[in-house]
Amino acid sequence: MKKAKIKLLSVVAVLLVFVQACTNEQEELGFNDALDEIIDDVSVTGNGIAHEWTDLLLELERYASGRPNASARALAYIYLASYETVAPGMENYGSIDRELRGLRIDDDVRAEEVNWLVALNTCFARVIDHFLLNLPASFDGAVAALETEIEGQLTEGMLDGLISDSQDWGNYVADQIIAYSQTDEEAEAQILDPQPLSYEPPVGDGFWTYSADPERALYPYWGETARTFVISPRQTTAVDPIEYSEDPNSAYFAQMQEVYDANNSARDEAGEQLWIAEFWSDDVEGLMMSPPARQFAIANQLIVQYNLSLEETLGFYLKLGFALNDAAVSAWKYKYEFMVMRPNVFIHEFIDPDFQTNLYRLVDWPNPSFPGYPSGHSTFASAAGGVFIDMFGNATNFTDRTHEGRTEFQSSPRTYTSFSEMAEENAFSRVPLGVHISMDCAEGLRLGYEISDAVNRLNLSSRNQ
Repeated sequence: MKKAKIKLLSVVAVLLVFVQACTNEQEELGFNDALDEIIDDVSVTGNGIAHEWTDLLLELERYASGRPNASARALAYIYLASYETVAPGMENYGSIDRELRGLRIDDDVRAEEVNWLVALNTCFARVIDHFLLNLPASFDGAVAALETEIEGQLTEGMLDGLISDSQDWGNYVADQIIAYSQTDEEAEAQILDPQPLSYEPPVGDGFWTYSADPERALYPYWGETARTFVISPRQTTAVDPIEYSEDPNSAYFAQMQEVYDANNSARDEAGEQLWIAEFWSDDVEGLMMSPPARQFAIANQLIVQYNLSLEETLGFYLKLGFALNDAAVSAWKYKYEFMVMRPNVFIHEFIDPDFQTNLYRLVDWPNPSFPGYPSGHSTFASAAGGVFIDMFGNATNFTDRTHEGRTEFQSSPRTYTSFSEMAEENAFSRVPLGVHISMDCAEGLRLGYEISDAVNRLNLSSRNQ
C-alpha cells in the first residue's frame, strides 16, 4: 500500500506568519484599545471583578504560547486559585483543597478580617501573570494596570491594615496554587519543550507523521503524564476509529471525500459553512484566542446573561477550567494512541494534490501538529457544553459575540437555542475548515461529554459548615 506523503512547506514562511501574528503593530494597538475599554468599564460589585479579569485574560491569551494544552492547564489553575481565595467567605460553596492531593490551603494563615474582593483582585493578578506564557513585552504592564485600577476603586476609604491583610491572603493562595502546579513536573517540562526531539511517531499505513521540524509532534506525552483534576484518561473510554483504507468505496475514503467536498464548497460559496468554519477556528496564535479560552469567552457572556452571583461565577469557572484541562489530557492520550492522519495529507495523495484547507488562508501551515482522532476542538466543545447544560439547562437563547467586530475572518455573532446545538456546530466546524474528518469530530464530542459528566458530579457544597 502507498504511504501518504506530506508536502514540505517553507519553514521560513511558517515562522514569518507566527512572528507577524504575535508582533504586528495593528494587533498591539487593538490590544491596547481593548485594555483601555476593560479598565474604563471596571465593575467592583458582585461578579464584576472576576468578569473583568477574565476579559483581560482572554485578550492576553491570544498572544500567549503553549496552546491549546498549556492554555487549558493555565485556565484550570487560574480559576482554582480564584475560587480558593474566596471559598472561606462563600455561603454555599467551600474549599476543595482536600480533594486535590498535594494541595493545602491553610486557613490559619488568613487574618481574622479579609476583604474578599481585594484578595481576589490580588490573586488574579498573580496567577494570570504566572500562567500565561511568553507574552509580547509590549503587554507587560496590562496585568498591573488592571490590578491598580480595581484596587483603587475597592480600597477607597479602607483601613491600611485590612488592605494589606486582604492582599496577603490573595498572595498566599496564589503562591499555594503556583507551588501545587509545579509539582506536576512532567507537564511543567513539556510546556518548556512542547515538541520534543525525543519523540518519533510510529510508522504505519494511515498514521499521522510530520514533514519538517516545525510540524513535529506537539505535546506527545501530555496524555500520559499531565495532571487531571477530576477524571483521568484511565477513567475515560474510547471508540476505535474507522479502519484506514485507500479504497474509493471504503467508509474511510468517504470520510476524506466529505472533507474535500465540504471544504471546497464552503470556500466557493463563501456562505454559512465558511462562516461556521472561521467563527469556531480559534487556531491562530496572535489572531484568535485558543479553543479552551474560547469557552471562557462564552462563559463570560453567560454569567451576564444569567446574572450569576460572584459565588456562582467562581464555582462555574472552576468546573469549566477542570473540564477543559481534563479534556486536553484525555484527547491527547487518544490522539497519540490511534495516530490518525490529517485529511490534508490523504487528500493530497489520493484525491487532489492541489487541495488547500480553509485554515490555510489564516495561517500558512495546513495541519495542526498532532494526530486528528479525536478532535481536540470537539472535545473542548462538549466538555464545556456539558458544564453549560448542567449550570443553565440545555435550552437557551444565547448569541455568541466573542469575535464581534473582527474583520480578519468571518466573525459575525451566531445564535443558538441549545448548548448542545452550539457544541455540535463547534465540533463539526472542523470539517468545512478542512482539518478533520467527521469521525474525529464525533469521537471528540462523545469524549467531551463523558468528561463533563464527571466534572458536573464534583460537589462544591460548603465544607465550612
